Amino acid sequence: MSSPGQTAALSARRSGPLRGRVRAPGDKSISHRALIFGALAEGLTEVEGLLEGEDVLRSAAAMRAFGAEVEALGGGRWRILGRGGFSEPDDVIDCGNAGTGVRLILGAAAGFDLSATFTGDASLRSRPMNRVMKPLAEMGARFLHRSGGRLPLTLRGGHLKRIEYVLPEPSAQVKSAVLLAGLHAVGGAVVIEPEPTRDHTERMLRGFGAEVIVEDLPEGRRITLPGGQGLTGTRIRVPGDPSSAAFPLVAALITPGSEVTVEGVLLNPLRNGLLATLQEMGADLSVSAVRDEGGEPVGDITARYSALRGVDVPADRAPSMIDEYPILAVAAAFAEGVTRMRGIGEMRVKESDRIALMAAGLAACGLVVEEEPEGLIVTGAGTNRPPVGGAAVTTRGDHRIAMSHLVLGLASDAAVRVDEPGMIATSFPGFVDMMGGLGADIASA
Repeated sequence: MSSPGQTAALSARRSGPLRGRVRAPGDKSISHRALIFGALAEGLTEVEGLLEGEDVLRSAAAMRAFGAEVEALGGGRWRILGRGGFSEPDDVIDCGNAGTGVRLILGAAAGFDLSATFTGDASLRSRPMNRVMKPLAEMGARFLHRSGGRLPLTLRGGHLKRIEYVLPEPSAQVKSAVLLAGLHAVGGAVVIEPEPTRDHTERMLRGFGAEVIVEDLPEGRRITLPGGQGLTGTRIRVPGDPSSAAFPLVAALITPGSEVTVEGVLLNPLRNGLLATLQEMGADLSVSAVRDEGGEPVGDITARYSALRGVDVPADRAPSMIDEYPILAVAAAFAEGVTRMRGIGEMRVKESDRIALMAAGLAACGLVVEEEPEGLIVTGAGTNRPPVGGAAVTTRGDHRIAMSHLVLGLASDAAVRVDEPGMIATSFPGFVDMMGGLGADIASA
């Protein structure tokens, strides 16, 4: 079996029952934060279960460039020795494809009297940074950038002032950037989010010894970070990424006779939208061994083959599952009836236009799909009539588009081929081997 990084294309073919127990890679959002917070902190931070995908490794390299000692010890164990702040880097910070990484690092670096230039790969250079730059500029940071607020850009930080910022759209990345900048702003920072977004930054700030005040008010959730605070190194265990766990779980739901358990998955209530939606579709899902790890709830999730039905996904659920809509669309392809996903315009500015690519890929595999400006409507083939499959899908280098269509191919009539599978390593190194261990037929095309 070939690694995604060693072949130009992968193909997934109809497989027998998928069975076994696996552990998902560490959560990407928490992994980025563990490295950045550890570098900002004073003293030693020890991390277990860090996702060692390309995106997170870019953040590790960036933290070294800003002056922290960052060491990989093997098996997801890392050691970060922070010095309580960032120093000016000697070279350009290349964040690769890591959108989360660059936006959080911009916020962290803005609090220090330094100049830093950021770039990324072609995909990241095409993605807008204005949503992060706007509040940071209001706090006093300065930017030199391409038109449209795109990378490469140069940040001049330091001398920040307090901000009270209302998020114009749900974004944990923008919220986190403002809070990280607020650590070194006179008077701190306040963020008001009309719709709650993932709260890993708030939880981790507390884990590093900071005071964070969260209030649920009529206008939304108000997060206050008092000024003048420093972070202290700590120990972190990164839970399994629910966005990654979704791929083997959905594969089990659509492949007859399957039963798969993914261990140690993050169960944060602001990240559980996919589980709730799949259960509404009739999925046989059970959660066991629920426990707390590093301030985050985790558990083991078991999925069994199920007869799914189409549902209308509430638009306000999008912040809790925005990365999981591509694989949800695959589940919808096997459901009886229509699944309507709306309020997901954010998908158009991810690593790719995920609405357009999922619509094109599913249609090429014989599904009836309707694309909306901020929505995707999929008419399922039904449990007894699997999708035709047989398509060669263009992924535009998007890891979630690639993995979603490979899962689709495991239960379609004909094999599904995806291009550019090397990008899978950005979030899920070892995906092909893990799925193969469960019985999936995924190989070089």
